Amino acid sequence: MIYGPLKVMDKTGHEVVLRSAQITDAENLINYLKITAAETPWLIREPEEVTLSFEQERSFIQRIMDSDRELMLVAIVDGKHAGNCSLMQAGEFKRYRHRCDVAIALYREYCGRGIGKIMMETVLKTAKELGYEQAELEVIADNESAIALYEKLGFENYGRFPNRMKYRDGKYADAYWMMKKL
Repeated sequence: MIYGPLKVMDKTGHEVVLRSAQITDAENLINYLKITAAETPWLIREPEEVTLSFEQERSFIQRIMDSDRELMLVAIVDGKHAGNCSLMQAGEFKRYRHRCDVAIALYREYCGRGIGKIMMETVLKTAKELGYEQAELEVIADNESAIALYEKLGFENYGRFPNRMKYRDGKYADAYWMMKKL
């Protein structure tokens, strides 16, 4: 779906433009995946596992733009891509149409400025307007700042996935499954 642009202010007084990802964002979005994967242990990939071609990313963006129930929201601050927040249907089947998955990541330099909260609120409002009844997400159990944000937004923890990720050093990380009624 197409969203925005919507202009809001972050905690530092900088203007944030929220809008749908566009085909012209493909290169930036691939670089974003690589950089954020290197900046944090809480995403599912290692940087070298980001192997999407520009054509694959363009096709993905076009599919989301053409969808009437999915959204890839990007945040732009001072002309620079700050992060993404996605709204994806949980499945194609009628029995899943009430559920959506949400996910968010920001470049480290933009964390703590309220941008993530603004993006999540925007995506959750959109999800409700689209008829979704519940939003779901997965979060690594030691990602305390993300969990605090999700709880402020009304998400509750409904389960734990032990050893959900295994890092290069052999350590494991559990994950929580969180859900919010819309």
